Amino acid sequence: MPRLPKLPAPPLPSALQAPPPRPGEEVTKGGPLEDAKQAGVTVVDWIDERTSLSGVGRWLLFRKVPKGTNWFYTLGSATLFAFLSQAVTGVFLAMYYRPDPAGGAYESIRHVTNDVFLGQFVRGMHKWGSSVMVVLIFLHMGRVFFFGAYKYPRELNWVIGAVLLVLTLVMAFTGYLLPFDQRAYWATIVGVNINGTGPLLGPYLSDFLRGGGEFGATTLSRFYSIHMLIVPGLIVALIGAHLYLVTKLGTTAPPWLKAKERSELLETEV
Repeated sequence: MPRLPKLPAPPLPSALQAPPPRPGEEVTKGGPLEDAKQAGVTVVDWIDERTSLSGVGRWLLFRKVPKGTNWFYTLGSATLFAFLSQAVTGVFLAMYYRPDPAGGAYESIRHVTNDVFLGQFVRGMHKWGSSVMVVLIFLHMGRVFFFGAYKYPRELNWVIGAVLLVLTLVMAFTGYLLPFDQRAYWATIVGVNINGTGPLLGPYLSDFLRGGGEFGATTLSRFYSIHMLIVPGLIVALIGAHLYLVTKLGTTAPPWLKAKERSELLETEV
């Protein structure tokens, strides 16, 4: 049986072809990998020409850092990574979760743990990742406090960080009820009752969390909506503002490092 002739690959569109070489540049013969690389560069250039995102990227990533920066300064990035891990694993769990107090919530969690491929692994990452995120955000706030990074002109960033700390605790508290087993049920009752002992707003806060005077189907749905929709949206918005202020104002040097006077200033004083 005669073999069919091998047809050449179709040429790249003109918009994705490599630009002509500049005067004086050596013309090199590009292979498939080089063509693919050049096509990717062309696409990126096309997007950047219409959005000017390269300037934003340079402003965000390339900036001066103070002398003495050490591993303590990575606690904020580690907390952000923990939040992203929680978001990804939470979306996966939400695909199978049913906020039904009549056995649906518990059975959906059991199904994820026992039947879904890598379900136990993802659920374990989400469960223990919440504790990791709480620990990291406390360590980050402690580093900022002891290094004096909350002082002028970074007071607003400190306030945003404090709000993010509260929202992280709210996420951990509302997520604890979602498996709706005996431990989660009674622990949440204790937590809501503790909130009810607060002055002025305490009783109203407890009624809001319960969705009424008693625990029921409304309570689980309310905790689920707070955990999945309200608090994550607030956290994403505040993290954006937090990162903007960190980039705009920069980071502070460790308190044990003193700024050195420039030699020309010393000569002027003399």
